[in-house]
Amino acid sequence: MVTLNVNGREVDVEADDDTPLLWVLRDELGLTGTKFGCGIAQCGACTVHVDGTARRSCVTPISAVAGAEVVTIEALAEQDHPLIRAWQAEQVPQCGYCQSGQIMQAADLLARIPDPGRDDIRNAMTGNICRCGTYTRISRAIERAAREG
Repeated sequence: MVTLNVNGREVDVEADDDTPLLWVLRDELGLTGTKFGCGIAQCGACTVHVDGTARRSCVTPISAVAGAEVVTIEALAEQDHPLIRAWQAEQVPQCGYCQSGQIMQAADLLARIPDPGRDDIRNAMTGNICRCGTYTRISRAIERAAREG
């Protein structure tokens, strides 16, 4: 059994130590906002925060996050995070599949660099893939969230 702190709540999980955090979040805890994309940490759909830093949950074993603070997209939505509002205002999603990972990566960026330039945004978001190609809207939403934060 592993004890995790997820979205400010301690939970005990019955799973092997090498079980990816993604599957614990989705299958054991019912937090389905975090998506499975590639399974090899290359697309960013599964991005969550671990101790305040963006991390790919598809390749993070639960043993590596025992005692750490894990935050998912559900927590950002509950907090009415500025990125959630900016995403809506800029009409970012098309299919929407990658959006939770995009927002979690962007939240990590804004926590580190509250007023990012375009190069900061481009560098931080590299590795988060959007098959619909809404990258321009994603950048605009991040810029808006930084302004209106």
